Amino acid sequence: MGPHPAVAAIRLAVRRVLHDVLTDLTDHTGSPAAPRRPGGPLPLVLVACSGGADSMALASALAFEAPKLGIRAGGITVDHGLQPGSDLRAAEVVTRMTALRLDPVESVAVRVGRDGGPEAAARDARYGALDEAADRLGAAAVLLGHTRDDQAETVLLGLARGSGIRSLSGMPEVSGGSAGRTNRYRRPFLQVDRQTARKACMVQSLPVWDDPHNIDPAYTRSRLRHEGLPALEKALGKGVVEALARTAQLSRDDADALDAWAAEAETGVRDADGRLECAKLYALPPAVRRRVLRRAVVAAGSPAGSLFARHIEEVDRLITGWRGQGAINLPGRVEAQRQGGRLVIRQG
Repeated sequence: MGPHPAVAAIRLAVRRVLHDVLTDLTDHTGSPAAPRRPGGPLPLVLVACSGGADSMALASALAFEAPKLGIRAGGITVDHGLQPGSDLRAAEVVTRMTALRLDPVESVAVRVGRDGGPEAAARDARYGALDEAADRLGAAAVLLGHTRDDQAETVLLGLARGSGIRSLSGMPEVSGGSAGRTNRYRRPFLQVDRQTARKACMVQSLPVWDDPHNIDPAYTRSRLRHEGLPALEKALGKGVVEALARTAQLSRDDADALDAWAAEAETGVRDADGRLECAKLYALPPAVRRRVLRRAVVAAGSPAGSLFARHIEEVDRLITGWRGQGAINLPGRVEAQRQGGRLVIRQG
């Protein structure tokens, strides 16, 4: 008799991602780890585990699948220090991962700042700790337990911000890490719903911890999870989460195509001195032009995470609505100004 359907689903999702990791290592497609030499150490894949149902299900699936593929499986839990006893909770998660026979297993304490709000600050601190651990341990990849439900929430948050199609693409299945590392982070569960992950933990008798922040109405994602999405499902039916996740993938495909178009178009809108020509920018489709402008602003030193659609719209008006307006001030002390039919973007 085979495993419970929920357990089979999470294991299959992880098995597919581990095959992708091995392919990257063999093909030199940008993975941070080098291919294994005969007699050398096995490649290491880490799971980021909070102790919640999603990440515990992921840890159990990694522990089961990795040895069959010649991969070492380890785990990292991050102690954000945001709640009393968080260090004890992190130690308990280490014990649970060790019981799954993950090795190495570590708890990493971080200090959460204030930039961008509590959720963004905690996320930045967490990824910084995961990057450091992956670099230090030489991990080929880090698995994250984001589910289809998380993806749906991310799409709705992007829609609420009005940030364009890239925000609607949600979280990618594969993303990079620090210092130009590509393909480090993998999200095997983006096609697995949260209920399946929780069921997999239950049938395997895996203890899980429910983070009180996940039900705290002070956090935007928590309100969306417990109030917003249920209201949408009540009004539109139970397929909302799946439809939003599908929207994310379709939007990502479109955004990737437009980004590639913009990268090609950028060289054709510069003069011999490399300056952006306003007439040539004006001739581009708006979606492509705005991407060219965003690339130029980021290249000039504006932090990508602080650059919003409204900033690019202001710069775009220097091209499409020129009335002699002055310079546009952008994040990172970057300034955009129209001079003699050219767009000058520089850091002040």
